[in-house]
Amino acid sequence: MARVFPLEEIRNIGIIAHIDAGKTTVTERILYYTGRTYKIGEVHEGTAVMDWMEQERERGITITAAATTCYWREQRINIIDTPGHVDFTAEVERSLRVLDGGVVVFDAVAGVEAQSETVWRQANGYEVPRICFINKMDRIGANFNRTLSMIETRLGANPLPIHLPLSAEDSFRDVIDLVENKAWRFTNDPDSGPEEIPVPDSEKGKMAEHRQALIAKLAEHDDIMMIAYIEGDEIKPSELKQALRRVTLKNQGVPVLCGSALKNMGVLLLLDAIVDYLPSPLEVPPVNGVESRTGKKTTREPSDDAPFSALAFKVVTDPFVGRLVYFRVYSGKVKVGAQIFNPIRGRSERIGRLLLMHANHREDVEVADTGAIAATLGLKNTFTGDTLCDSSKAVLLESIKFPEPVISVAIEPKTRSDQERLGESLQKLTEEDPTFKVAYNEETGQTIVSGMGELHLEVIVSRLISEFRVGVKVGRPRVAYKETITEPVKIEGKFVRQSGGRGQYGHVNIELEPLERGKNFEFVDAIKGGTIPRQYIPPVQTGIKEAMETGVIAGYPVVDIKATLYDGSYHEVDSSEIAFKMAGSIALRDGVKKGKPILLEPIMNLEVVAPEQFLGDIIGDLNSKRGHISKVDTQGEMYIIHSLIPMAESFGYATSLRSLTQGRATHSLEFHSYEQVPAEIKDEIVEKAIGRKHG
Repeated sequence: MARVFPLEEIRNIGIIAHIDAGKTTVTERILYYTGRTYKIGEVHEGTAVMDWMEQERERGITITAAATTCYWREQRINIIDTPGHVDFTAEVERSLRVLDGGVVVFDAVAGVEAQSETVWRQANGYEVPRICFINKMDRIGANFNRTLSMIETRLGANPLPIHLPLSAEDSFRDVIDLVENKAWRFTNDPDSGPEEIPVPDSEKGKMAEHRQALIAKLAEHDDIMMIAYIEGDEIKPSELKQALRRVTLKNQGVPVLCGSALKNMGVLLLLDAIVDYLPSPLEVPPVNGVESRTGKKTTREPSDDAPFSALAFKVVTDPFVGRLVYFRVYSGKVKVGAQIFNPIRGRSERIGRLLLMHANHREDVEVADTGAIAATLGLKNTFTGDTLCDSSKAVLLESIKFPEPVISVAIEPKTRSDQERLGESLQKLTEEDPTFKVAYNEETGQTIVSGMGELHLEVIVSRLISEFRVGVKVGRPRVAYKETITEPVKIEGKFVRQSGGRGQYGHVNIELEPLERGKNFEFVDAIKGGTIPRQYIPPVQTGIKEAMETGVIAGYPVVDIKATLYDGSYHEVDSSEIAFKMAGSIALRDGVKKGKPILLEPIMNLEVVAPEQFLGDIIGDLNSKRGHISKVDTQGEMYIIHSLIPMAESFGYATSLRSLTQGRATHSLEFHSYEQVPAEIKDEIVEKAIGRKHG
């Protein structure tokens, strides 16, 4: 069966930005202009197509990445609209993993904000080519040039402005197009495109100067443009477009456009730029993987004739159709009813229905070919980050790494019938969201749920009540502390049990060493001469890892430890896997006690934007919360305070900041690192933990 869409005519893109920059508004306009919708949805009215969840419409923010497909200039554009709030950073992470290009939206008033930096870093990590859209040019305080310089200084990027606004704020409606050498006038009418107008005489010199500057910037990264620039050739718009495309695809520059999505200004030119400058699946490097049988590194070429390989990047429990798995096809194709292999789980599964998604609406298709972003029903054992492939040519694609949760709350059902539904509902939510974790504390009998922030857990609880119809009571937020050691220690772990018949014997010698922050756990097998048989070594590692889940100071997980198994002994009859597992656990617990253990707490990166008159009060308040001010920047009339603050001190910060500044300051919080808890606070935390244990 021939492809409906040639690969070079497909764009897989994401719309990414800080919260409130206007991502969803941009996406809604794109859907309208491409004929995907017939009425423009608005975020502030709760009618945005892409914000389809009840919680998104209530809060006016994007929580889950929504996928859709539209068509422009005979090209198929698969779009994922991602959240901007830092609590839902996993949605951005998994979207960027499977996308080929990105549109980064900036607020022309605020410029580059905290979460703009985070999503930019994530896109850098996956080497995703980007274009920038400076939105809200009609707002008071909009400043195109300042946002441009912030893209350069704060993001370390190479902005290539292809638009120049002729005005801003209330009078914004005209831009100069440096590529086409034209000027465009926008109107508020969504049904009329930009109208070409003569370039004002007063602006002709400025236009020529900026166009020359753009060509010079491109010449630094593009040999063809360099030759034309040195020889002083007249550069045609088509040549400039090709150079911009080459530089963008090499990630050496980002074309920058501007407009106002809410007023329907500039979105049609943005659509053209998506087609002109962002890559097709053929223009990104082939996906890397490992042959699951041989362990050899391999690649999969983006071709329908290559063996099938895809990455599952999202699992959703749809109330109407059941468990949906979203996947991106990197090579080959798959048909409805096909048997596919999941090498991570070692299971074969059958593809049920294949669906093209439009937010929460579905369109059945018979085949998903290379470059497609689709969803399927019927995969019971496939989870986020799993590879799907042809069993005869099994390959393991690189998975998706997610940050660890930093905040926990205790949750309990209101009634017995709620109790039965709670477990099942929590399981569905953990399948959907890899940064949401559930644990049962046997000592207190509580179910503990953990997430990326207060809003994250608030949304989860709201979904349990409204979507899954489970009545729950929620405890106070709890910080996800960790434990670690500060000194290397050699320790012996011995598990010996004698009963009437066969006994149990496991004996290990282990060296524990502290690792640098964020390294988590490393196990080294240094057994020589068969002092412990090979079959007993994996159980030792399992025992150590299980013991790390509940530490020795206050019962928090142990992290950043290297364990080297260097000696031990066994008994011909009494040794068993369980005995060596227990010996590993004993060694870990005793070793942590002797390795001068410390408590670690999550530290948050806090950015506050406020008027000057409140600066002293905010800094004083942060100092009282153990905050560390790193720098203070100015942005027009506003001041930006950059600081690090322990998560334990950040609960309810929004409320205290509001009262300090009469509601005129904004803030954003994002996880930074784990650091040692000061001694006087450590004692208090340990006391509380012991009290919970015995209470």
